[in-house]
Amino acid sequence: QVHLVESGGGLVQAGGSLRLSCVASGSIFSINDMGWYRQAPGKQRELVATCTSGGSTNYADSVKGRFTISLDNAKNSVYLQMNSLKPEDTAVYYCRLRSYRIGIQYDSWGQGTQVTVSS
Repeated sequence: QVHLVESGGGLVQAGGSLRLSCVASGSIFSINDMGWYRQAPGKQRELVATCTSGGSTNYADSVKGRFTISLDNAKNSVYLQMNSLKPEDTAVYYCRLRSYRIGIQYDSWGQGTQVTVSS
């Protein structure tokens, strides 16, 4: 019912930048928050950053000061500006949307996009 389309991943050198985008379509209703998670090979999926519809943000300690998340409620989109990238940022990045209607919660995930940072 909800489709999340991600873009912006790829290969970049250490110290470089990438901007990830995620656009949600379908039965969105009202947004609680949108966010980005990542999973490196052999590791569990971890939170990178989230942003509520009201603009409250939360970041993993490992990305504070380097990554910036932004949410566009009108476009049902979330972005992740990644600066000063490090090899340890290499992972599959997943977009997440949490939405609601009349108290019913919905949780949607994107397909994931690969980010590779070379030294």
